[in-house]
Amino acid sequence: MSEQQSTAPSGPKVKKFMFVNRKAPYGTIYALESLEVVLITATFDQDVSLVFMDDGVYELAKGQQTKGIGIKNFSPSYRALEGYDIEKLYVDQASLDQRGLTEADLLVPVEVLNDQQMGELMAQQDVVLSF
Repeated sequence: MSEQQSTAPSGPKVKKFMFVNRKAPYGTIYALESLEVVLITATFDQDVSLVFMDDGVYELAKGQQTKGIGIKNFSPSYRALEGYDIEKLYVDQASLDQRGLTEADLLVPVEVLNDQQMGELMAQQDVVLSF
């Protein structure tokens, strides 16, 4: 008797994408471009997580005032991430500490991780993109 192999179609491959935001929200296009790529990736039903470290933690800071620099404040867009099933938001503890920020200063709920935890999380990803 010969063994029959299953020919059942497998679903689309879901990959773990991590987007690491390291730049301040204004002055470069990195923060806005990252947000757009994150939303696009999420529409393809991929496992998306966002990390904010270095000056990237400012992207989530409450009370951003951008009128003086003539740029639209896009920080409220981070509140819409949950609607795209993007709920894995992480912030580097050392980056918050170095900038005098706390979790209470941020627009959206996040998980604050230390260096070891962040490294372990990054090691679990299929793709890590830094902006």
